[in-house]
Amino acid sequence: MNYFSELERILFTNQPSIKIEQFQNFYDNFLSNKIYFQEDFKAKIQDKPSYHTFCNIIHPTRIRRPKHLNSTIALAKVIHSIAHIEYSAIDLALDASYRFNNLPLKYYQDWLEVANEEIKHFLLLESILKELGYQYGDFPVHQNLFDAMQATNHSLAHRMGLVHRALEANGLDANPFVLQKITQTTHHTKNKIIEILEVILRDEITHVSKGDIWWSFSKQKNDDFLSLLKSYNQFSPLSKVLNIDARLKAGYTLEELKTLSTT
Repeated sequence: MNYFSELERILFTNQPSIKIEQFQNFYDNFLSNKIYFQEDFKAKIQDKPSYHTFCNIIHPTRIRRPKHLNSTIALAKVIHSIAHIEYSAIDLALDASYRFNNLPLKYYQDWLEVANEEIKHFLLLESILKELGYQYGDFPVHQNLFDAMQATNHSLAHRMGLVHRALEANGLDANPFVLQKITQTTHHTKNKIIEILEVILRDEITHVSKGDIWWSFSKQKNDDFLSLLKSYNQFSPLSKVLNIDARLKAGYTLEELKTLSTT
């Protein structure tokens, strides 16, 4: 089984259940050393997100997030927005595993592991959505993460820095605020959702850490992280309030976080 051609088939699959099944079969083969790498493989550009066939995609500023979770539909909208981030993150990890070749085996091991964990997160959230009476695709979504992925197709350093070290870290920042909202609801799924969000936070710290490692590996000596963020400012790469503890665990330095906090 050829590594890149098989990943391409999975990445370009639009049906979530089929994509997940294909990946799980591929990942089992990868872990069993039944995959070979074709060094001269040329990656294709994905011109539309894989969810475009079943999601209503709108501009991020048009997404309306509930302020209070006092109804089932309000809770479902919040869970749907997180599920969309996790589903998008599946493709981000798959694309990182597929687009850049001639790298150490550890690189591919890392990003396939991330893809596997993003699938786990998505399935957990999808089960909550179904319990609430909804499914993925029932509410509008944006494609900010996909656009950031497209903008960095040309550079491993930019992909690792912007997408996996910066934008994924925004999820670390958002997690405590979402948890706080969930704790205020009286819905019977509350405790289950809290457990899922805690799992996601733990895993996402390791994902950002991998972004940090491969950003350091791929960047030039004089590349500056803050300058990189400024050059991609259209993707809002920096949260207003940083989760200092989680970012430190993910590889950020305290000095760096002080600079980012005052930017």
